[in-house]
Amino acid sequence: MITVPVYNMVILPGITFYFQGSYFKELAGCDPEVGDEVLFLPLKEEKERKDIEADDFCRVGVSGTVESINEEGSVGIRTVGRITIESVDVMKQQPGADEKEGEKTFVVHYSDRPEEEDLEQEERNARFVAARTALIQFTAGFQWGMIVRSYIMQWKTMGEMVAMMSSRLTITAEEKYAIIAADKISERTELMEQAIYEFIELSRISNEAESDAARTNEKLYREDSLKKQISFLQKELDAMHPESISDVRRFELAIQDSKMNETARKEATKVLNRMKQEGQNSPEYGLLYDYLDFVTTLSWEAEELPDIDLKEAEAVLDEDHYGLRKAKQRILQQIAVMSLNKKQSGSILLFVGAPGTGKTSIGQSIAKALKRKYVRVSLGGIRDEAEIRGHRRTYIGAMAGRIMDGIRKSGAANPVMVLDEVDKLTKDFAGDPSSALLEVLDPEQNSTFTDHYMNVPYDLSNVLFVCTANTTDTIPEPLLNRMEVIDFPGYTATEKYQIAKKHLIPKAMKAAGIKASQLRVSEEAVRTVISDYTMESGVRGLKKCMDTLCRVAAVKLVTGEQKSLTVSAKKLKEFLDRKPIRHDRMLQQGQPGVVTGLAWTRAGGEILYVETMFTKGSGKTVITGQLGDVMKESVQIAITLVKHRFPEKAELFESNDLHVHVPEGAVPKDGPSAGITLTTALSSLVTGKAVAPSFAMTGEVSLRGLVMPIGGLPEKLMAAVRAGITKVFIPKENEQDLEDVAEEIREKLEIIPVESVDNVLARTGILD
Repeated sequence: MITVPVYNMVILPGITFYFQGSYFKELAGCDPEVGDEVLFLPLKEEKERKDIEADDFCRVGVSGTVESINEEGSVGIRTVGRITIESVDVMKQQPGADEKEGEKTFVVHYSDRPEEEDLEQEERNARFVAARTALIQFTAGFQWGMIVRSYIMQWKTMGEMVAMMSSRLTITAEEKYAIIAADKISERTELMEQAIYEFIELSRISNEAESDAARTNEKLYREDSLKKQISFLQKELDAMHPESISDVRRFELAIQDSKMNETARKEATKVLNRMKQEGQNSPEYGLLYDYLDFVTTLSWEAEELPDIDLKEAEAVLDEDHYGLRKAKQRILQQIAVMSLNKKQSGSILLFVGAPGTGKTSIGQSIAKALKRKYVRVSLGGIRDEAEIRGHRRTYIGAMAGRIMDGIRKSGAANPVMVLDEVDKLTKDFAGDPSSALLEVLDPEQNSTFTDHYMNVPYDLSNVLFVCTANTTDTIPEPLLNRMEVIDFPGYTATEKYQIAKKHLIPKAMKAAGIKASQLRVSEEAVRTVISDYTMESGVRGLKKCMDTLCRVAAVKLVTGEQKSLTVSAKKLKEFLDRKPIRHDRMLQQGQPGVVTGLAWTRAGGEILYVETMFTKGSGKTVITGQLGDVMKESVQIAITLVKHRFPEKAELFESNDLHVHVPEGAVPKDGPSAGITLTTALSSLVTGKAVAPSFAMTGEVSLRGLVMPIGGLPEKLMAAVRAGITKVFIPKENEQDLEDVAEEIREKLEIIPVESVDNVLARTGILD
């Protein structure tokens, strides 16, 4: 982002400006490249870049893009739209070999500034043509009149005319800025007309003065009178300028122009009256100022929703994210409902899945598909209810909650708002933030949401809320009921390869400044990274590997060691500089008492060995491996079931100590899905019959011997394929969940639905 401080210039959207290369570098402090984003920041007074401070900038600027740079160094910049400058951070660079001492960099925090189209295009064109005709007639008698006329005829709008004549206009720098800052098209058009006609009039007078040195005293008097009138008008305009008027007057105008509801208008007026009474020297003046600044900069009226092209929305989702078929279908259903109703409607979507599966980033794609503003609010670790509802203004340092602050930052009343990490909300003495979210996410209540800081209702019903979480276990039931859960099951190896090829590698190369001709990563290398260097359901670790690979390649290219690189699987150790991750693999040989189970973790699925052994003792049961209460109960149920199923072997449990162990003892394990694995392992132990290593299983058991349903089936089956397992037992009731499992996973497994423990024991050969 290039910041260009300007003074005494009319910079307006939709115009291509040309700068001499050396002059542009002096203004911007750097050399531009085609495609660079540019921010034109008007100054209150003329200063060199090294002397500019944050308070020297006006409030309204213009954004643009570097469109061209010709051989002579001329820089063409196409302006895009106006911006509201919220704050500017000024950073002083440390001088390098080629840098001047004291060079400054400006980091601008801004939002798009809308315009009020209150003037018909037909009238705008007519007024432009009239002004252009007057200018052409004025220049008709000039020596170079024909050349000037052809130049003027190239201008297509009033804004282009004023911008191109900016350096010749007789109006002041403040008046030029007033043209930029005018939100209403009608007001801006009037200011531009005044500037053009004043230029023509004063130029005519000046020309007459130069051509007629013997003018009469009467003409001199008229000229002097005209100058006095212009001076008087200038003072009037200065007094009305946004940068010159008092805070009270500015807020009066802001309240009038805002489209806030009647309750909010009364509250704002009440605070404004108190601000008048207190005066600037009052200790409460700053608090009142901050409140009025917040409520007047909020967008109170939702913009009219543009027509939604469902095919275009689908194309946007497919372009930004590979896979996620079920999630995309549900999002398109929501968009279709909104398209038919012409308003915000439908459920609050909750995306649940492991880190790196695209839950947050798909929110940006939804906003892009709907052509709406996007804002993300992180809720992880919030423990204070005021973070959601805001602080009451009686407290020192009071501020609005994160919801309303997000609305303000978005600059719209109907953005797509992603509430990130809703499963990581906590509660303590400061309140329960999850309870405060209930009103935010309830369509029946959020039309009158009241932030404690604002103390007036605000309509959140136009906001499209999208929530994300890693698990639903820690989300309170009332809050979970407000949302529709959409699982992000994680990506298969094939999907990860496509994501790396289409998204991660190109982005990593662009971030490292590497061209496509300089680096090639082989298919075998990418698949090896996926299988041996990452251990996740998402692609976050894969992205880090691709970034590391590109950084190492950048060093080799910059040092001249190589002009182009091809990364093969054999070279990965050289580029990634780490050992491959060890994944548990299928056992080579079966052993009585040892069975392979399947587990779900926040990083995806894993296989889990359950090991059992009898030792001489008095019938004690020893459980190791950091098992949680649920799995300890599963051990007790499994022991009871085996004693019941094999009564002739019950004596073994009385004359021996039983040791149940799940490896990787440093990793806590718990969950209701290990019952069938424990029961099969104990049955194998007491009968002395080994279970084939190609079998794995998941499911909880009841005391009646029934196999109960479980969750996380797609992740568990992916772990089975990765470990080389070929046959998997799943609960019969989970058979319908197989539609969520990728076809390439189902094709590699023999999936056996079972209803009871006897079914499993029979298929594994423990029961004859």
